[in-house]
Amino acid sequence: MKKKVLIFGVSGQDGSLLAEHLTSKKDILVYGLLRKSSNRNYSNLKKFINKKNFKIVNGDILDIFSIERIIKETRPNEIYNFADQDHVKWSYQIPSYSFDVTAFSVLKILESIKNIDNKIKYFQPFTSNMFGDISKNKLNEKEKFAPLSIYALSKASAFHICEFYKNIFKLRIYGAIFFNHESERRTHEYVTRKITKAVARIFHNKQKKLYLGDINTKIDWGYAGDYVQAAYKLTQLKNPDYYVIGTGKAYSIKYFVKKAFEYVGLDYKKYVFIDKKLIRKNKNKTLVADTKKAKKHFNFKIKTNINDLIKLMVKNDLNFEKHND
Repeated sequence: MKKKVLIFGVSGQDGSLLAEHLTSKKDILVYGLLRKSSNRNYSNLKKFINKKNFKIVNGDILDIFSIERIIKETRPNEIYNFADQDHVKWSYQIPSYSFDVTAFSVLKILESIKNIDNKIKYFQPFTSNMFGDISKNKLNEKEKFAPLSIYALSKASAFHICEFYKNIFKLRIYGAIFFNHESERRTHEYVTRKITKAVARIFHNKQKKLYLGDINTKIDWGYAGDYVQAAYKLTQLKNPDYYVIGTGKAYSIKYFVKKAFEYVGLDYKKYVFIDKKLIRKNKNKTLVADTKKAKKHFNFKIKTNINDLIKLMVKNDLNFEKHND
């Protein structure tokens, strides 16, 4: 019998990359939850949507009846929850919704698992933003949380919800504290995709300037494809646990910009301008991942370095802008 995996948020960056990875394995049947408003991200599914071992289920993680129905219908061995509101700026503008979809929905999912089948493995992603106001060289799983945004607060709450259900009801809950992870499937609201899209548009004479905030901010950036594969790998471990996932290296936004423009033979200084309105008031300190535990427990390795990530994203946007007016 095939292993059955249910992915919430399958149309987003992480969910679609995990689904693509798992549908490449013949012994896994993947169910992906789509809510009505997710149709705009349908393009993320195109590489695997027609595969025999991928099936779409419709519902909404804000609706516990949807969650219960889908779990009963699919009877998954594992559930991966990549459905949340993960944009920091948006979390300030829609705080109640952000908290509901990022934290309260986790309680609904775990309550459903508890009542339907407590043997289901559950994976929950968290964020390095939970560490927000901490200044240390590297951060591991034992660090205390100091959130500086509604999004980070929601993820910290989701963490404690997971701890509660793991310790009190003995659910098989796995988790990863993901540091920033990017890909060509990021939306244009995120700075990395904003940069690579602008580079492609400038190269194709569709745009003249790129406005950014504090380009000296340093970030631990990795490739989302590597991170979701780590999520699957750690969820195969016998003992449920939490792991920090990142590269362990921080690069400035200026570095990302410079390399992105260099890829198309342009000097970023001619096109990039600073807009003080784009500088965050409560920005995180430089957060760098300490992945010793992940390396020890399941041999975690970074496959895609920062330069490869930039090339991948710029190449994707160059191709898009070339074929779209």
